[in-house]
Amino acid sequence: MTEKNSAGSTRRLRLLGGVAATLLLGGCVSFSPDGGLSTAQTVAYAELGKDVVKITGGAEAAAIQHRVEELLKRPLTADSAVQIALLKNRGLQAAFNELGVSEAAYIQNSLPPNPTISLSRLGGNLELEIERQILIGLFELATLPARAAIAEQRFRAAQFRTAEAVLRLAAETRREYYRAVAANQQVAFMQQALATAETASELAKQLGETGALNKLEQAREHAFYQELGAQLARARIEQKVARERLIRQLGLWGRDIDFRLPSSLPPLPARIASAQDIERRALERRVDLQALRHDLEATARQFGLTNATRFVSDIELAGTSNYERVKTVSVDHGEVEVEKEKLNRRGLEIAFTIPIYDFGAVGVRNARETYMAAANRLAERAVNVRSEAREAYLRYRGNYDLARHYQSRVLPLQKRIQDEALLQYSGMLVDVSQLILDARARILSNVDAINARRDFWIAATDLKAALVGGGAGSGGPEGGREAVAAAAGGGGGH
Repeated sequence: MTEKNSAGSTRRLRLLGGVAATLLLGGCVSFSPDGGLSTAQTVAYAELGKDVVKITGGAEAAAIQHRVEELLKRPLTADSAVQIALLKNRGLQAAFNELGVSEAAYIQNSLPPNPTISLSRLGGNLELEIERQILIGLFELATLPARAAIAEQRFRAAQFRTAEAVLRLAAETRREYYRAVAANQQVAFMQQALATAETASELAKQLGETGALNKLEQAREHAFYQELGAQLARARIEQKVARERLIRQLGLWGRDIDFRLPSSLPPLPARIASAQDIERRALERRVDLQALRHDLEATARQFGLTNATRFVSDIELAGTSNYERVKTVSVDHGEVEVEKEKLNRRGLEIAFTIPIYDFGAVGVRNARETYMAAANRLAERAVNVRSEAREAYLRYRGNYDLARHYQSRVLPLQKRIQDEALLQYSGMLVDVSQLILDARARILSNVDAINARRDFWIAATDLKAALVGGGAGSGGPEGGREAVAAAAGGGGGH
């Protein structure tokens, strides 16, 4: 074997080795069997005790529908409502699909660059030239591990954002559930109050016919009855609106929306959660913080890669093979002679960009500012998480004290006042106006007590969201301010 042939064989082996390494690297990364849903499933099970399922076919959809129908056979609880929402809400399924898109991007960025093959043919009557070329981006190949690591961090961030979507849906479903049940309870109470007022109004009418009650007192009884009717109508509107909001969270339609709700809110717990280490727990468990940490890690790796490759933007290695055939026709002593010459040439070609006008300063500055922005966002979120945890606990404790105050102090006193007023009215010691005022005050106190208990359960949901993620709720516009004021006062006397 000649020296020239030996060198050519060596180059071909190196080229084949490079291609083989490229193919080997390409086979190292593949799609996960669960579509990247493992983080969301772990968080849902650990924090909620619920399952999340990505619907990918008709069999899974049928199984989920069967499971939902079984849950709907009984009156909904807060836990069953959350489970139904996690199974049926299409917005959450869209979040799972977006996670699949993120995983596809991760896989795409983890693959080595595809080789480019070009063929050219030049020919004439006596000449033929064929050139074959295979190009591989050496820059992309050399930076493949770094780019794969960056893509992995971004995919991990997307996984935690999907987990946050699960927690957000669960929290919002609980809020709407408590609002819907509270609306039911208010309607039931208003119906009872209206029935009592109707009886009193009818009695006032009969007393008026006998002359025992003057027209002014009769009018006051009738007005009170009519006013309660208007309040009941308003409560029924709120009841239907709250139910529709809950239906949207559950993702139900058709016959499934005919579910049953309990007639009253759950009782207040005997003990409430402690505020000890609440900020530390929030910082450790918040999924949005973990997503931002992965974003920051990806940005830091991107900054390092940009800084390391600032002078090189692209290198392409091309393996070329050239085949040339030339025919020479000559006439010698009247005879035509044709000579053929064939040439096979092989070689390598490297192309790269010379950074004359930009030595990478623009890219490095861009990467640095992007990294600092991500770092500042993470720091800001950490500060906000601490404050959100403290605020959520303040609302939670304040609403508990407020609801307990209504339950143990206000309502018993209102009942005693009304009982005493009835006794005095029977003894003709007070007129009907005082009786109506006391009844109206008791109705308002009962409605406020229902709202206070509703706000406590919503505040408990907000506290959970502040600790694990999922977004803080309103906590009730009026009830929140009252609860904060009560908590600021230490709940003394409740």
